[in-house]
Amino acid sequence: MTERWTVDGAHLASDETGAVLRARIDAGHLETWLTSESGRMLAFVTNTERAMVMLLDGEGDPGEHAADPEAEGSSDGFVLANGQNDRYQDADTVPIDEALRIVGHVVREGSWPADAHHVSDR
Repeated sequence: MTERWTVDGAHLASDETGAVLRARIDAGHLETWLTSESGRMLAFVTNTERAMVMLLDGEGDPGEHAADPEAEGSSDGFVLANGQNDRYQDADTVPIDEALRIVGHVVREGSWPADAHHVSDR
């Protein structure tokens, strides 16, 4: 059995992940934290074109993040819940559709997709 994940305390069905994240983006919530029953955390922060996706083993873990090694430049507009506006190197973010695919896979399977680039920050 795979882990159960929640968003804002509500259970997230794996087949609803993309729709839930898109609805949050449409409502202006560009930062979303998903939490698993095992304590792992999955962060999704977007500027609506690219997204930072981080998978942490728990509080205090530097974790891992999705990467786009071929990307060049940087992007801003990654607005956190506290209002902070971050800029990331594009190589440390992925296009929004890829980010949604990655998050959906992690929620469904518990791990990164085999074909998704990710970097350990540990």
